[in-house]
Amino acid sequence: MLPKLPVVFQAALLLAASNVFMTFAWYAHLKNLNERPWWIAALFSWGIALFEYLLQVPANRIGATQLSLPQLKILQEAIALAVFAPFVLFYMEQPLKLDYLWAALCILAAVYFIFRS
Repeated sequence: MLPKLPVVFQAALLLAASNVFMTFAWYAHLKNLNERPWWIAALFSWGIALFEYLLQVPANRIGATQLSLPQLKILQEAIALAVFAPFVLFYMEQPLKLDYLWAALCILAAVYFIFRS
């Protein structure tokens, strides 16, 4: 039997899965439904977003038991960028730029500062 994961890891795993759905809900329609009316893309996105919320709400409730709200938010933002980069590169087939690395380092600095106490 596997040991129970620490709360931060439970929240992070759920947030990572949630962010996969969120990223597709927010951006996949730009590739797949670009020729359709906006309201069709919106309905499609809302359908995907339901699964995002089914993971995000428990992730935040679990995380809030041991993390402050700012810690939870910065953790979510860092995970969102970690999910977004491969999405842009592999799914949307757009190149990553060096500036994205610098932006990611700024987010990592935010994670450091919010969790250092």
